[in-house]
Amino acid sequence: MKKVVAAIVSLAFPFSAAFAQADAGASGQLGILTPRPGAAPRINGAKVFGVRPGNPILWRLPVTGERPMRFAAEGLPEGAVFDAASGILAGAVAAPGTYTVSFTAENAHGRAVRALKLVVGDKIALTPPLGWNSWNCFNHKVTGKDIRDAADAMVASGLADHGWSYINIDDFWQNNPYRFKDDETLQGAERLPDGTINPNKRFPDMKALADYVHSKGLKIGLYSSPGPYTCGMCTGSWGHEWQDAKTYADWGYDLLKYDLCTYNRKRFRNMTDHKGVGTGLEIETLPYRLMGEALKAQKRDIVLSICNYGKANVATWGENVGGQMWRTGGDIKDSFKSMVKNLERQAGFWPFAHPGAWNDPDMLIVGVLGIPSKGVGMTEFHPCALTPNEQYTHISMWAILASPLLIGCDLTKLDDFTLSLLSNDEVIEVNQDELGAQAALVAKGPRAQVWAKPMADGSLAFALFNTAGDATRISIDFDSLGLEGKWLVRDLWRQKDEGIYGVRYSAEVPGHATHLVRLFPKDGARLAPGVSDIRMNAVYVQFEAVRPVDKPGYKAAKGYPCERCGDK
Repeated sequence: MKKVVAAIVSLAFPFSAAFAQADAGASGQLGILTPRPGAAPRINGAKVFGVRPGNPILWRLPVTGERPMRFAAEGLPEGAVFDAASGILAGAVAAPGTYTVSFTAENAHGRAVRALKLVVGDKIALTPPLGWNSWNCFNHKVTGKDIRDAADAMVASGLADHGWSYINIDDFWQNNPYRFKDDETLQGAERLPDGTINPNKRFPDMKALADYVHSKGLKIGLYSSPGPYTCGMCTGSWGHEWQDAKTYADWGYDLLKYDLCTYNRKRFRNMTDHKGVGTGLEIETLPYRLMGEALKAQKRDIVLSICNYGKANVATWGENVGGQMWRTGGDIKDSFKSMVKNLERQAGFWPFAHPGAWNDPDMLIVGVLGIPSKGVGMTEFHPCALTPNEQYTHISMWAILASPLLIGCDLTKLDDFTLSLLSNDEVIEVNQDELGAQAALVAKGPRAQVWAKPMADGSLAFALFNTAGDATRISIDFDSLGLEGKWLVRDLWRQKDEGIYGVRYSAEVPGHATHLVRLFPKDGARLAPGVSDIRMNAVYVQFEAVRPVDKPGYKAAKGYPCERCGDK
């Protein structure tokens, strides 16, 4: 049965930010490149959403444009409910299948229509989660008020209208009788007499907090460990996995970050020795397999975010144990070295990423962050230490890698530049593409890297990353990468077409910056015969380094992808 729902909304969401565009000036640093959002409606975010049969749906229509605005939905499957006043899709659909729901947004300046594939089946997180995490700004001092403020800011800033949806509580929502003993808010019974985990005094009602976040059309996540304690020595889930999974579902949570930390650790912070279950690879996989099964058994979709810092090649087994995303390396810091280290660890993992399965190089380190005080908490805030160019690289690369995008800064302190980085819909579209392909490193030299990924519509996304400190001209060589015909090149940060190219495309990229483009097929455009996937160039380049590639029709890369690339 098809249903049509419509209403007029007059919400006070900002439809444009006071962005002032600027390219690299005398300093060589890029300014704001994202164009100001228009007054006419534009529907943004992912074009596909997955939910398990009979489980609650929660999806907020992400649309920019001047309010008041009229929303409508057509083609709702039985059980789905669209609140046209709030733009929130809810309800539950019992029958598996793929349903196409058409949404309309209309105001005095125009009308936008876009379809959403609602996939009712076994998989969730069909696109990488977009949201926020409390750790990088609030650390062990996080409170329930911080979470509510973050949800408010996600909406008030307009980020929710670009598809950002998760508000995640990291460590320290539980009690902690072992550290910070002078902090009364962390003291209390770890569990209730029946074994239910007991939140600390900063989080007096976890269900009410989830309900508050959900009322805004946003999702909410929390944090635990398969060990007896979390990294911060708060209560973990050891021996209570199924009970905790049910508690999280009863409270209404949508994501669990499950941090290995104290599992199989001896003399952890001078506490009693603790040994996990199994040997070898089992030590890594069994705790996640157990919690993965417990979460899936609940009548609520809860994303399992595996946090084992990339140990034991988690990308190769994360999905198999019930995860939807998994960390591929250590904690990121707001330094260029740390960012590049986490980025380059991704290079070999692209074959394991697809809808419902995402490699996670850790949170976004842009905006105003907290300063760790001897590793135990935040004492003050500071702007991200990355240069503007490096921040463009950070967002560009995490987007093209189809990584989960979890903002780490204080959302109540967003400046125009940070907001412009996080609200570029053409960049977000690369990340949220329904094909779910992760980019691979298809060409490289001492001064530059070229990463590429296929998109669902047949276009290709390329990131031209300047690893050097000064400007470098970086090229996409069509012949060596197996591209034929002519392609329209679009600059995604500036949201403008650069022209049609048929042999090579080059761009001057400032130091440590990344130029993100999308190639749309035009006259005769196609992958060369025998080229099944643009990312296979990453494989051939590695073999070329030690011996020739004997694939019929394959053409070796023509040197480095940049001028002066031989210069260190």
